[in-house]
Amino acid sequence: MNGPAVHKAVFLDRDGTINVEKDYVHKIEEFEFIDGAKDAVRRLNEAEFKVVVLTNQSGIARGYYSREDVEILHRFIQQELTKEKAHIDAFFYCPHLPEGAMAEYAVECECRKPKPGMVLDAQNALGIRLEESYIIGDSLSDMLLATTVPLKPILVRTGHGKETEARLTGEGLSLHGIADDLAGAVDIIIRGY
Repeated sequence: MNGPAVHKAVFLDRDGTINVEKDYVHKIEEFEFIDGAKDAVRRLNEAEFKVVVLTNQSGIARGYYSREDVEILHRFIQQELTKEKAHIDAFFYCPHLPEGAMAEYAVECECRKPKPGMVLDAQNALGIRLEESYIIGDSLSDMLLATTVPLKPILVRTGHGKETEARLTGEGLSLHGIADDLAGAVDIIIRGY
C-alpha cells in the first residue's frame, strides 16, 4: 500500500453510467457523455471523494480493439472533464474474458467485475477507505461488486440499469439507492454526507 487508507471514493462504471451505452465503445467519435455526468463528477470532486472509473473492457479480449484504444479514450474523457473543472482520479479496466479470441487476455482473472481486483488495486494506489465508499453502475456486476468488498452500491437506470433493476428483485441484494442517472446518484451520496 502506498499510504494509509484516508480517502473516501466513488467508483464509477463507465459505459451506461458516465457515457451513453453503445456496444464496445472505443473511439472518441462514438463516445457521448450522459447528460449531467460531467457536472456530477465535478460535484464529487468538490465533496473531496476520489473518483475512480472501473470498467470491464472485454472488447480487448475479443480482438475488437486494443488497450491503447481504451487508454486514448480515457485521456479524452479526462480532457473533456477538465474543461468542466472536473477530473477522474484513476481509471482501471479489465481486458480479460475467459472465452476471448486473444490468447493473452483469454484468462480467468481477479479484476473482471464483480471480482474485486480493480477495487483492491485502487484502494492500494489511492489509500481508499472502502467502508466509506460507493459503487455506481448500471449492471448486475457493478452491484454484485459490493458483495465482495464493503462498498455502498447505487444503481442508475441509464444504460442497462432498468433491466438490472428488474433482475435485482430476485437477487436479494440490498442497495444503498437507485437513481435515474449519475447526477441523481451523486445527489444520494451528497445528501448522505
